[in-house]
Amino acid sequence: MSGTRHALHGVAELLLAGPQFRAAGTIRLRVVPGGFGQVSGSLRVSGTELVWEGGRAPLRGNYRDLAARAGVEPGVPEGVYSDHSGAALDDEIVVDEAATHLLLGWFGTGERALRAFAPESEPVLWPEHFDLAIAKDEVNYGVSPGDAGHPEPYAYVGPWTPRSGPFWNADFGAVHELTDEATLRTFFEAGSSAARAW
Repeated sequence: MSGTRHALHGVAELLLAGPQFRAAGTIRLRVVPGGFGQVSGSLRVSGTELVWEGGRAPLRGNYRDLAARAGVEPGVPEGVYSDHSGAALDDEIVVDEAATHLLLGWFGTGERALRAFAPESEPVLWPEHFDLAIAKDEVNYGVSPGDAGHPEPYAYVGPWTPRSGPFWNADFGAVHELTDEATLRTFFEAGSSAARAW
């Protein structure tokens, strides 16, 4: 799972966010049915394929060669953030099909839960940490496919000002395992209440 997550993070950063930033000045990505894509441009991941206007290719080979097939200049969005994915342009992209569909499914579940919780907010897939999130009343709400601190996929609530109390079970706020849409929405609502009550 972690290898697939790392590879998809690299695709998001090097092939989608970087080229989009150089063309349109934004690193924001979005969840699309069966994958994720640019907000300003047609490049997207659909399952285990990279899709662009007029073509598609499997997520195989290295990032540099796949970018050439898609007609984009790969690379990180320079000068925006420092905590990069760690993927290099000549690294081989290796994704497991089952793990890919599982991870992309979690992003879909997370997006539905975030939209149900805060219909006025637009969830953003951030290439820095490869998490899908919104901000509401100075609190971040989101889902992550896992990272160095939490290897398994999780949902989180992260207040901009640290809180204390029984709900807050992580150094940056609160985490909950990624389950179903209804459970995640309840978790986000509980986080909102706990943040307001502090």
